[in-house]
Parts: sequence; C-alpha cells; structure tokens
Amino acid sequence: MSAEQTVFRFARGDAPLLVSMPHVGTELPAGLADRLAAPARALPDTDWHVDRLYDFAAGLGASLLRARYSRYLIDLNRPPDDAPLYPGSAGTGLIPTILFDGTSLYRDGLAPDASEIAERVRTYWRPYHDHLARELERIRAKFGFALLFDAHSIRSVVPRLFDGRLPDINLGTGGGTSADEILARALVGECERQNACDFVLNGRFKGGYITRHYGKPADHVHAVQLELSQRTYMHEDPPFDFDETLANRVRPLLRAVLARMLDWAESRYRWRARA
Repeated sequence: MSAEQTVFRFARGDAPLLVSMPHVGTELPAGLADRLAAPARALPDTDWHVDRLYDFAAGLGASLLRARYSRYLIDLNRPPDDAPLYPGSAGTGLIPTILFDGTSLYRDGLAPDASEIAERVRTYWRPYHDHLARELERIRAKFGFALLFDAHSIRSVVPRLFDGRLPDINLGTGGGTSADEILARALVGECERQNACDFVLNGRFKGGYITRHYGKPADHVHAVQLELSQRTYMHEDPPFDFDETLANRVRPLLRAVLARMLDWAESRYRWRARA
C-alpha cells in the first residue's frame, strides 16, 4: 500500500497553489486509542472539517494534501527535532503528550518512548513532508514559482495557549519571512473588504513549521498559514458538528484569500499568460 493511501490523501490540481491540511486527520493506528486518556479519545484538538470547509479549493485549481491521521499520533506541523515554535510560550510538541488544555493525553505509563517516536517520524511524518516538498518543487519547475497555503483551525478560546478570544482569521507568514510582503498585504486587503470576521496578520499564530520551513520568497516559494477560529463554521463542543449556515458566511472570504494569492501571482509572475 502506498504512502498516499496510508498516511495522506492527495489530489493534484492545475494551478500553482498547494493547500496543505496537516491537522485534519482523525484516524489512529490500531491500539493507540486504548492508550489515550478518556478526554483525548474524542480528539478535541483536531482541525475539524477543514477539508469540508475548503471544498471550493479544487475549483480554483489547487492541489490538496490532507493528513489522514490525528495530530495526537504525530504533529505534522512541528519540526522533526521538536524545537519549540514559540519559545517561552505554551504549546504542544511533535509527539503531543498533553491536550491543548494541559491535561494528559496518555493514560499513566503509556506515553511513547524514544524508539516509538523515531518510528512515528519515519512512518508518518516523513512521507507527508517528502510529498509536500516534491509537489512544491514540481509546481515551481512548471510555473517558475509555487504558492503554499497551510489551512488550520482551532477553538476560539484556549486559555493555556492565548488570552481571551482568538481573532476569527489569523494569517501567518512567519513574521514576514515566508511570503512576499506585497502578497501578505494583499491578503490583509481581502480581510479588510469584509466585516463578518475580525483578523490579524502574524499575531499569536505566525505560521508553524510547514509555513516557516517551506516558505522561501527569495526562491519564489511563498507560504501562508491561516489559523481559523472554529466558531466561524462549526460547534466548538462535542460532537464538534459542522454548521453549514456558519460555514457559508466565512467561505466567501476564504475563497477570496486563495483567489487573491493566485491573482497576486498573475501580477508578479504572469503565470496565466504563459499557461
């Protein structure tokens, strides 16, 4: 069975845009659920329904890369050496051992040891990133540049991770390092054209490992993360139901953000003119 079948799902589009969804997965390998503490078995920290929310992305020509497995198995948006993304701030690691609220993820004595962690990196983390890197290189070879959009969501209130309510739209470009500044300003402009959602650029969430590692504007690879408040499209409490009415209010803005990335690239690289 291929890595695509076992670790992620991938659908190739015809535009120079790759949408990555590293935290949408809900599967667990056999036996892992039995090792989790009771509160963790509902997978509360999942980026719930993000693939359903972005159901318009394929229509824009985007390629879609979606994780199958839960971030509780391994966090695909963390570096393989588990270096902290936000030194000095609370967070979760490559192999989480606590939930976002700080409670234990595993039952006593059942957390993975070093050997199991290494195996998870090899079996689950590496194939996702190998494919992501190859696809970005394919896009860049074809168009002369590549766009990467890392799609995430999170509960609107997580006291351990941030104070108060998170803005609805949290754009991140690694503090300005992962995407052209003009592109970032264009995306902020799209947010300014609407009044349904509040927003911020490079606030509490500046982009995780994927955005920071693969975004290299000098090499014409531009990466943007969007951390979306789950209150904008779903019910934040179990069973974490999708709300189509809410989703249809935020989808136009999300679509506008992806379309603006492609429009900016047309102005910068003239890719449509060469197609």
